[in-house]
Order: sequence, then structure tokens, then C-alpha cells
Amino acid sequence: MSGDLPADIDPIIAGKRLIRASEHAVGRVRDRLEAHWAQLIWKSPLHRLRLKGRYPLKLLTIPEDPFRGDVDIGRSILNGLIRWRGEAQDVASCTFTENAWSPGFVRYMHSFAWLRDLAALNDREATAPIAEQLMRAWLASHGDIIADPAWRGDLAGLRLLFWMAHAPLILSSPDIIYRSSVLSALARTARHLEQVAGNTAKGVARIEAWAGAVAANLLMPGGETRRSFSESGLKQALAKGLFEDGGPICRSPERLAHLLQALAMLQKVYAARGERADPIVAGALHDGMGLFGALILGDGALSSWQGGLPLAKSEVEALCRGAAVRARPKRQSFDWGYQRLESAQTVIVMDAAPPPIGATLDAACASTLAFEMSDGGHRLIVNCGGSQAGAVLVSDALAQALRTTAAHSTLVLADSNSTALLGQGGLGAGVGQVEIDWQDTPAASRIQASHDGYVRRFGLSHQRTVTLMPDGAEVRGEDVLVPVRRTRHSTAFAVRFHLGLGVDVSPTAVGNGALLRLPDGRMWQFRCQEGALTIEDSLWVDAQGHMHATHQIVIAGDAPAGGVTINWALKRAR
Repeated sequence: MSGDLPADIDPIIAGKRLIRASEHAVGRVRDRLEAHWAQLIWKSPLHRLRLKGRYPLKLLTIPEDPFRGDVDIGRSILNGLIRWRGEAQDVASCTFTENAWSPGFVRYMHSFAWLRDLAALNDREATAPIAEQLMRAWLASHGDIIADPAWRGDLAGLRLLFWMAHAPLILSSPDIIYRSSVLSALARTARHLEQVAGNTAKGVARIEAWAGAVAANLLMPGGETRRSFSESGLKQALAKGLFEDGGPICRSPERLAHLLQALAMLQKVYAARGERADPIVAGALHDGMGLFGALILGDGALSSWQGGLPLAKSEVEALCRGAAVRARPKRQSFDWGYQRLESAQTVIVMDAAPPPIGATLDAACASTLAFEMSDGGHRLIVNCGGSQAGAVLVSDALAQALRTTAAHSTLVLADSNSTALLGQGGLGAGVGQVEIDWQDTPAASRIQASHDGYVRRFGLSHQRTVTLMPDGAEVRGEDVLVPVRRTRHSTAFAVRFHLGLGVDVSPTAVGNGALLRLPDGRMWQFRCQEGALTIEDSLWVDAQGHMHATHQIVIAGDAPAGGVTINWALKRAR
């Protein structure tokens, strides 16, 4: 296991479970109405009046940032150019009102996460003037104007965490007026969050908003009177935004990483005050790390789900070090829904839960029963990923395509999605429940799962069984289309296996198999029964949001009214 996660893993509870679409999910229409209403409140004279008040002359103490920034990005900022996942912004011309920024770059800039990268250079004399220049630019555009996205709850909460952790960079100026404006902005933001955090989008965003409010009340003189209020808000946000096992209701591993970073930063704020965080906060961090560890493939990087990026090994290790929590990787999860099979050098991660229908996620994906697989340090089977990459190279049309069931390694029926894709990133009707049966014995580890996403339209349920042998050298799979109601028509199907970057594929002479060569020369043999096997083009989005041309194996055929069984297997050749 990568990073500082322990090598031992949790035991498996065998048996069947039924996982229904989350009761935590809130309709996207309601979410957007609440967000619109919140912004109307921001613009009211009463809200502006509430932001007025005294500001601190200094912070009580400076907390440590538990995460080290990217030295290369920091050096680029020092040289006048802010770079982030394929996007760039000149420091000299930055006004924080740019319209061309992607949502991800907006988050990076307005949260002031770039302060961490500047701080990684360990040269305050050189970096403080740059930080001050950008801080002045933000204050000029947004210090007195309360508007989206600059004052959105999650960005405001994160900004407080970064401002306080890196206060020496933004408060080193001898200019008293400037220093006062920074401290005033800090106090105003804290008051703003106390009014709007509860209306921030449910899930990770709301937790980030309240985490910033709690941190401010811990570090500002006079914050004691508001501390219990913000801590109560944070507890409620954690209770409503996480499943019982600790996974965020959006089911996004990348958002889980965001959550863990925010909670780890908040823990450092408590530590700076000589206190311990509430057990609920510490528990959420511990549970989240266990879920996060189960999503790491053999290359040490994060697997690709719900449009997130496969965070690189260095980012994963940095998160594990910064969180400073030892939690066993949770292979089995019936709320969060990702399952892990692992034997020898082979790792499989499978999505066995309904997608986040209605929950707050900008590019939710119809990925039910897809899986990713690695052999040692190489990815063999992947999902395309990246619908939330935020890179300028990912067009809106491509981002939509990356959300489809076909962009994941699973079965597609009638060239349609197992759950309908809606505009603005939401999901509609489709998978409402998943039934899963876990078996873990010395002879093999097996997951059998089924979903109802195609029942209403085609009368067929999709059941997938994945079995990993003890030596990790063989994976046996079975995709079954089971008739649930009578139908007179056959239905076209395609079982897709997207191949990892650098995997060379060639069909066998028999026609029902293929040879897969990993970059290190190791070989795997793929074979199937039923359907016609073809090799098609695919793509994969890496940790920086860049696209790479890859291939996919496709088993295609027609499912008669009585259903069909497609058997397939992967076996290491040498």
C-alpha cells in the first residue's frame, strides 16, 4: 500500500447486501434554488450590514499547513506565471475576475491554495511580495463586493484556512493599511460564513465552509463567543454530507481527498491552540482515510471515479503524510460503495452502488459495476475518467462523453447509459438499487453485484461477477443480462474494457481473445465467450487532466429476450 497507510487490511463480511440510492441525495433543482436564494441574500443591505464589525489586530497563533506544496508550481509563480493542470495565469495581470478560468482553476485561485505552492519554496523574502501582490488584486476586486464565486461558501472556508496557515506570506508587509485590510477581510469572511455556510451545497462544500468558520473563530481574538455555533454547524454538515461509513454523498474520490485535506488543516488549527479536535472531526478523518486507501491502485495513484482525476502517487503520499492518520484500507463498503479485491500484485476496485443521483456533483457519471485493475505498478483496466478535469483541453462535449457508461469498463445496453445524464452535470432515472454478494475464501475472492438501471427500459437486469484467484494471476468475470419482465425483442450489448496507458493489445488468431503487454513486458491473456471481440480506440485522462490515446476491448452482441451470459477471463501469461 502506498504512502503511510498500513499494509494490513480489514476483514471481509461475507453475504448479500442491498444498497439503495442515497436518502441523503437532494434534488438538483432544490440545490440550485437554494444557491440562487443564498446569492440574493448576499446582495441584500442586511447581509452587508452583518459583515461589519471589529477586526483583529493579529491572529492568536499561526497553524501549520500539514501539506507541502508543489515546488515547481511555486517557482513558476515566483517567475510570474501561475500554472495549474494545463491552465495558466500571469501574475502581473491577474485581477481575480477572469472569465476563462475552469471551475477547478477558480477553486485553486479563489481558495488561495497557491499560497501552499509558494510556501514550498521556503523563501519568504522572495515569495511574500508575490503573495501580497495577488492578495491586493483579490481585495481590489472582491474585498467589498460579495458575489459568486469569490464568496461561495466552500471557497470562502478554504480561503480562511489558507490565509491563516500562510499568514506570514500575506501579512509581512510594513504597510499598516494593507495589513488592516487583510485582517478585516478575514473577519468579514468569517461573519459571511456564519450566515451562508448552512446553505452551501450539501456535502464536501458545506463541510469546507464550516471548517473555515471554525478555524477563524479559533484563531481570532473574540471568536470564542461564536465558536460553539460554528462547531455545531460543522457537526451537522458532517452528519448530512457523509455516509455512515465516512464517504461523501457525492461518491467522488477526488472530493474525498478535498475533504481529508480540509479536516487535516482544521486539526492543525486545534493543535495550534493546544486543543484536540472534536471526536466527530477526528472520526471523519480516520474513516475517510480508510476509504481513500482502498481506492489506491498498484501504481500508488488514485483510481478514476465520478469524473475525478487519478491523483498521482506523490499527491497520494502527501495526503497520507499530512493527514497523519493510520487507518486500514476499507476493502468493503456498502454505503460509499467502492469494493476492493487484492491478491499478490493484482488490485481491483469496483463501483458497486447507485450513482450520486441528485447529490451535489458537477459531472456525475453513470459508472455502476465498472472496475479498474492494476498489476504491480501498471494499470491494466481503467475508466476514461476526467469529466471534472477542469483542463482547457477538455471541451464540454467531451466532458459529457466521459460521464457515460461507455466511458467506463462495464456493460452497456443498447448504447445507452445505465443512469440518465442530465444537463449541468446531474443524473436522472436509472440505477435505483444494487445488490451485492461478497465471498472471500482461501480459494478465491469474489464480488457478485447486480443493478436495475436497464430494467425499466429493456426489462433486463445487469449482473456482474468478478473473481480474483489467490495468486493474483487470474481474474474470472461474468456479465449476465437477466430478464426481469417479458420482452419480445433482442437488445444489443457491449462489454467494454478500457486499457491502461501504455498497454499494447493485439487480437489472437482464434478471434475470441487478445494479448495485453504491459510497459514492463509482462503479458496478460484476455479471452471471452459469447459476442464478437474487437479492439477500438479509447482515451484516458491523467492526474494533470491531460488526455492520452489508448485502446479498449469490446465484446459486442445481441441479448435475446431470455437474457444472455458473457464469460470472460484475464490470465497473466508470464
